[in-house]
This record gives sequence, structure tokens and C-alpha cells, in this order.
Amino acid sequence: MLTIFRGAARLSPRPVAVFFLTVLVLLVACSPTLNWREVRPEGTRLALLLPCKPDKAEKVVPLGGPATPLLMLGCDAGGATFAVAVADLGDAAKAAPVLAQWQSLTLANMKAGPAPQVSPLKLPGAATLPPASLVKAEGQGPDGKPVSGQAAYFAQGSQVFQVVMYSPRIAPEAAETFFSSLKFE
Repeated sequence: MLTIFRGAARLSPRPVAVFFLTVLVLLVACSPTLNWREVRPEGTRLALLLPCKPDKAEKVVPLGGPATPLLMLGCDAGGATFAVAVADLGDAAKAAPVLAQWQSLTLANMKAGPAPQVSPLKLPGAATLPPASLVKAEGQGPDGKPVSGQAAYFAQGSQVFQVVMYSPRIAPEAAETFFSSLKFE
């Protein structure tokens, strides 16, 4: 079940997750853990690859002031959580402060270390202002265990996007496939 945790998209932890993660690790050698498929969040021109069939959720959250519907798609695969969230602010001028706040809240929620890596993200079709960015950080999950996070923040018109990946240890190949798949059509 998807939930929104203080402005950041996260999948709810399950009590038997450790058991299933252990079973998943044992089965890695015999079956593919990442079954990539293209998804398109409703009402957007964004397309991206997710490694599993996503759950869908919608919640009204205060983004930059007024309550705004936030649409999310996300799933767990290969020991990682993958998600995309999108909201339409109704005004492209609000995108920069909302994305900055969203990034800050996400880093605070994962109790990220003092120096997250922020780098530009090349994403044709995304707004140039604010520029698309990719943030990498180490922190803690809701259970207090160490977690690595990578998140892309970008806008197109009045729509703002957060694309995230969380895992105890992020596989570089999975992150590369996930974030390089982002495109506007």
C-alpha cells in the first residue's frame, strides 16, 4: 500500500518484508528480479521504466500552500522501492519553490547526512527553470535502518515530479536504467 510521508513518497513497511527480502535474495540466481516495463503517469507526457507492476495512489497534500492532488505510482523489486509522484500546481511559476521544499522534506524524512550529492539531470522536454536535478543521499528508513536514496526533481509546465529509488544498497545498474528511462513524449 502506498502512503505519503510528510511530502515524500514511500511505500509502507510490511512486517514480513525481511522474510520476503531473504527469499528474494535466494531466488536472484534463478529468476529475474527486475522486470522493466514502461509506465506513464496519468495526465502527463512523462514515460519511464519501472521494474515491477506499480501500485497507484492519490492523495491531497499541501504543496506550496493550497491542497493539491498528488498522483503516485510505485513498487518494490530487487530489494528497492521505486516510485514516481506528480502534482499539477496550476502555475509554472510555483514549480521552483515547491520542488526545493519537496527535496528538503524528503531529505529530512530520511534523516539524510549533511552533504547530499546534487547534480544536474538531462531530461529533454523538462522545464529549464527550475533545472532538473538528481539528488543522492544516505540516511535512515522509517524503521531506523540505513537507506540509500536517489531522487529526481523536475517540472514540465505547471506539473512537478519526484522520481525516487530507495534501498539499503542501490544497485548502480538499476539506478541507471530507472533514471535514464525518464522522457517526455
